[in-house]
Amino acid sequence: MSMSLQIAKELPFLRRYARALTGSQTTGDRYAAATLEAILEDRTLLDSNLSPKLALFQAFHSVWQTSGAPIGSDQVEGIEERAQSLLARLTPNTREALLLRALEEFSFAEIGEIIRVSKGEAQELVAIAYHEMSKSVQGRVQIIEDEPLIALDIKSIVKDMGHHVTGIARTHAEAVALGNRERPDLILADIHLADDSSGVDAVIELLKEYPDTPVIFITAYPERLLTGEKPEPAFLIPKPFDEEQVRSAVSQAMFFASTQTLSA
Repeated sequence: MSMSLQIAKELPFLRRYARALTGSQTTGDRYAAATLEAILEDRTLLDSNLSPKLALFQAFHSVWQTSGAPIGSDQVEGIEERAQSLLARLTPNTREALLLRALEEFSFAEIGEIIRVSKGEAQELVAIAYHEMSKSVQGRVQIIEDEPLIALDIKSIVKDMGHHVTGIARTHAEAVALGNRERPDLILADIHLADDSSGVDAVIELLKEYPDTPVIFITAYPERLLTGEKPEPAFLIPKPFDEEQVRSAVSQAMFFASTQTLSA
């Protein structure tokens, strides 16, 4: 397989990472595109000693750091202002390391290669990220999941992080009713629900009422939601998942939450 085809294969995952990192579809895609442009201009940005995915993420990180590691938002105000305020409190490279570990499942050694630190430093950055982001915000979480054991597992993780779970919905109708009873600060949704209804459709309906609410989707095929068509989710948890992935995604989504009900 040629290098261009290998890069194309990994691009959906880079876009997922960039969106979670920036909290914005627009900004994340812009940095992914800037990375590809930089590679086309200078192929040495791709380290031939690394795997294609590792080399691509390393190149992205070089572009990201060169630009000052900013964040962006699809909204003109509100989300961006809040995110900037929270970001100012964090240790540099912590969120990057956390996402690379929990979302993309890189090893600590691979994270070190990407952000150019040692394996031990990468591990320490992830630990710092969990500690700092857990203190950023606490809020109300709505869970849309039809598998009882998975739903209870997610509920336990979320409550352990200090958040309040408004309830668990198993169908589209239950999800909308639950959201109408108590406004969520975060929605965590499966794709396929108990009555064969769509978790995506349920979320779309809820977002009409609460347009700034961050959403985490759970799916066994995250690339299917990264089609290049708008809107696309910034936060995805692949199935099967582990606790670290849920904690990371919830922390990231809450970090960029724009609702004024969140306590910072």
